[in-house]
Amino acid sequence: MSFFQGWVIPQVDDATRQNVLSKTAVLEQRLQDIAQRFDEARFASSLAVEDMVITDVIARLQLPIQIFTLQTGRLNVETSALIPQTEQRYGIALKVMEPVAEAVSEYEHTHGRDAFYESVDLRRECCRIRKIEPLNRAIVGADAWLTGQRREQSATREELPLEQHDANHNIAKFNPIFDWTELDVWAYVAAYDVPVNDLYHQHYPSIGCEPCTKPVRLGEDIRAGRWWWENKDTKECGLHK
Repeated sequence: MSFFQGWVIPQVDDATRQNVLSKTAVLEQRLQDIAQRFDEARFASSLAVEDMVITDVIARLQLPIQIFTLQTGRLNVETSALIPQTEQRYGIALKVMEPVAEAVSEYEHTHGRDAFYESVDLRRECCRIRKIEPLNRAIVGADAWLTGQRREQSATREELPLEQHDANHNIAKFNPIFDWTELDVWAYVAAYDVPVNDLYHQHYPSIGCEPCTKPVRLGEDIRAGRWWWENKDTKECGLHK
């Protein structure tokens, strides 16, 4: 009989716990600087553990940075449940962006509900409808937006900087924990008792929409469960193109 040996939340050692204290101070300063520089900074939270760390800092420091999330309509139950849990924990209201219903219906009628398995183009079109278009609406009027991306997450993010210019929206874009490791993130979660998605306890190190995400085996790349049927070089939804 074989058992699935899945990814597990990393064990944080004392050295990492100590190191994350200094990294937290840097992160706090980064977010404070962004809030001071920009009048309409907005944070796009996918509710991933990295985004929950940033949310915790924004809420703890009461920074004037609006937090929004994308309710794609295909999220896991566990992910959707984190929205009210986050609002209750921090006493804030997340701005929840949903796709245009007519666009979803047209896609499903023309191609099929799960047509994204058939080609990269159809998968990207689904992501465009459910994620990119709602995000575009969410940052109308913003002069900067923030993500929870990290360099360590994938080959497509190895050169990720702290600050970029988003040419598509002609605004500043920030990746405030770009230089954090996976251990750093989980050390912060432990230190501040940050609420996280229950799927992390079910071998999901990276979480997207339910049909496009699966558990990852122990030792596999942490994004191996995202769009697992595609080449690793195409594994982006287009939000950060």
